[in-house]
Amino acid sequence: MYNFDQPVSRWGTNCEKWDYISEKYKSKDLIPMWVADMDFEVSPHILEEVQKILDQKVFGYQYLSDEYYKAIIHWMERRHRFTVKKEWIYYIPNVVAGLSYAIEAVSDPGDEIIVQTPVYGPFYDVVEKNNRILLDCPLQEKDGYYRMDLAILEKMITSKTKAILLCNPHNPGGRVWTKEELRQLADICIQHNLYIISDDIHADLLMKGQVHTMIASLSEEIANHTITCTSISKPFNVASFQMAYMIVKNPNIAAKLKQTLDKLHLLDGHAFCEAALIGAYNYSEQWLDEMIAYVEKNMDYLVTFIQENLPMLSVKKPEGTYLAWVDCRNLPVNPDQLQEFFIKQCNVVVTDGSFFGEAGKGFVRLNMACPKSVVEKALNQIRDGIVNAHARFVGTTTI
Repeated sequence: MYNFDQPVSRWGTNCEKWDYISEKYKSKDLIPMWVADMDFEVSPHILEEVQKILDQKVFGYQYLSDEYYKAIIHWMERRHRFTVKKEWIYYIPNVVAGLSYAIEAVSDPGDEIIVQTPVYGPFYDVVEKNNRILLDCPLQEKDGYYRMDLAILEKMITSKTKAILLCNPHNPGGRVWTKEELRQLADICIQHNLYIISDDIHADLLMKGQVHTMIASLSEEIANHTITCTSISKPFNVASFQMAYMIVKNPNIAAKLKQTLDKLHLLDGHAFCEAALIGAYNYSEQWLDEMIAYVEKNMDYLVTFIQENLPMLSVKKPEGTYLAWVDCRNLPVNPDQLQEFFIKQCNVVVTDGSFFGEAGKGFVRLNMACPKSVVEKALNQIRDGIVNAHARFVGTTTI
């Protein structure tokens, strides 16, 4: 049994989540629930493998051994029923970089890329900063959950449309797309010869009863139209290690991708890359399962707390990720000032919904990957902040 109740101090570690925000707002009283990393200690098995590298006391150039590739192959087969070959796997420093490399590999400047919104902010950047045209295809909200609007998506496709960016599980909405949803999307992409660039970084973070499907696992034809980007960074809390990988079956796309990676001198990982991944995939499965179960209890607590105490807010339990997407559109607060409201009135730092695009305005995202004591304190402060603000607006603390 691992102890996820134990608080971990991250002050003074150049931590973006804690140090950066406290410096920005000149306060150490803020509870940061914004950046998507965990306030849990890393699995001891990862630390053990990394320590072995530290004990070598020499950090010259290294290459990735067969053990690195075997760990990925076995993990994909065991956890995702996805058969992968070594030659399909490419090291990248992070998933967002991989999305950018993939866009370069399958399209040219001026081509169109479909993005289903709201979605993780860097999706917009990797399209627009690569001089591609972003086609915004809004997801449809039903009963608090998002659905793909494939009819609208298909109507958007032109001769200039080359790919779609897929976020699976979805960030910020928490949907774990079903096999049928993915198959319908893939059918459209194959019919129109579009590539699917799939961000599966949250694939191992599933609530009980949920099943994640790598879209490339559905068929050989779909695999040849798919570039998968994923990492151990989210599920095992090692984002600052800067390590991820792409899975590319199509040899023509792989050749273009390799040209980009070779040009940027990115074909090999760093000294701790292999050790951390082996520590995660080969030895930390129990840690992962226990962590997810703990976070799911936090998520259940959040949903119940909001239902019982904050009727102005609305939230649905996500199917995946450790991130809650909270609807604040009934709060008497300007959507452009939501983050400021939570910081100044509640002393809680949230991710503003506008980070995820125009469709995210009026929402905030909360990170539940922290000790329950932190969740309880943050939610009490949010309740008190909203009650006090409501009293100023309408003259009563009853909400």
